[in-house]
Amino acid sequence: MRVLLPVLTLTCLLAACSSGNGTGGGTTTPPPTTTICTQSAAMAPQVASPPTATVTWTPGEADWSRPHVPGRVLVSSVPGGSQLSTLGVQAQAVAPGLAVVTAPAGQEAALASRLHAQGAQVQPDYLYQSLATPNDPGVPGNVGVPIGGARYVQTYLTRVKAPDAWAFLQSCGKQPEAASTAVLDSLVNTSHPDLQSRLGTARSYLNGTPSDTSGHGTATTGEIAATTNNSQGLAGMTWSGAVLPMEVIGQTGASTTTITQAVNDAVKLGVKVLNMSLGAAITTASDPDPALSSALTTAAKSVVIVAAAGNEPGKGLFYPASHPDVIAVGAAGADDAPTCYSAQPSAAQPGSDTHYMLAPGGTGACAGAMNATQMLLLNQAGGYTLEAGTSFAAPLVSGAAALMRAANPNLSAATTRDILLTSARKTNSGTRFLDVNAAVRAATR
Repeated sequence: MRVLLPVLTLTCLLAACSSGNGTGGGTTTPPPTTTICTQSAAMAPQVASPPTATVTWTPGEADWSRPHVPGRVLVSSVPGGSQLSTLGVQAQAVAPGLAVVTAPAGQEAALASRLHAQGAQVQPDYLYQSLATPNDPGVPGNVGVPIGGARYVQTYLTRVKAPDAWAFLQSCGKQPEAASTAVLDSLVNTSHPDLQSRLGTARSYLNGTPSDTSGHGTATTGEIAATTNNSQGLAGMTWSGAVLPMEVIGQTGASTTTITQAVNDAVKLGVKVLNMSLGAAITTASDPDPALSSALTTAAKSVVIVAAAGNEPGKGLFYPASHPDVIAVGAAGADDAPTCYSAQPSAAQPGSDTHYMLAPGGTGACAGAMNATQMLLLNQAGGYTLEAGTSFAAPLVSGAAALMRAANPNLSAATTRDILLTSARKTNSGTRFLDVNAAVRAATR
């Protein structure tokens, strides 16, 4: 579900790239990081009380009709703490408390049923897909739509007040830098000219399976980490700091196993923010993937987790955006209202509205929208493209969280999450809309 418009070769596209304003271009360098900025009461944003709804998930039933990795059964517990060998199977550990048992393709459900009858907790190794949606179904692939040499700018940065947040941080003697951030996505083009000096060592969890080289991971990573102040291309939400690409999406999607392993590693590495622009259209009130949910619940104690809400309206939030410890991000169009494709909270998912917000995601094909209403992003070939989807809304929130936790290292993950939700401005529809400036100011009081 991805919006792809023509590849562009662009240089400096937004006002922040011009020299002399302290927000990009030329050789301007932000002041060095110092202490947390002290503000007067008048400078403080009006922040509401944090959401208070408590969501309790019960484990969902294993659903073997859902897309899953063939020949794999995940086992997360056995009766009485016994070894899996006592159940007559051989298993391989994939994460703490989680093992995989192989079975002939088509016989996974039968094996799972036998293990379940012996008291084991089992489930499929579910598959998840990247969450971008085609803008113009009449155009094959990523390129080819003529745009007459027009230039497009990152209007989304202004709409979320990122330049204001950058200027505020500079006035405090701080760099608009990222706390350690992981992007769980597809293969990233680490040689892209606009990602140089921004990426940590890339990690892959595909174990030899084919990579997804569509450019989805490069686009989402670039929103957070595109090199700023280099007189070319785009400005990322953060200007410096480590962003860690974690490849979990292969040609068939991401699995429970790949995502869980990456989440666990992110915690071990001390990552502060985690972006997941992926998901599956599972919109029940119960927990649709207990193995992954357990990893997310543990990670949320130290990591701000952000996920794309999904690109199918009217059915509720996709998973893992529906997880109660995750910030779910829907896509807003040019009018700041949810786009025609963006998923939103549903009454069938009690409490889902307490952790949901909007950010610009490109209008997509809604009402014949024009190219200028899409998101200007990096592409896999080393250039630039126009796309839309909730995939591209989520990284803006992740970038804001990374700015906040770098500016104030004392912020906990829970406090950062609450500030992002409560500092958001309300749209005409009453939905929260990302305000980076308000969030950064609130984080540094």
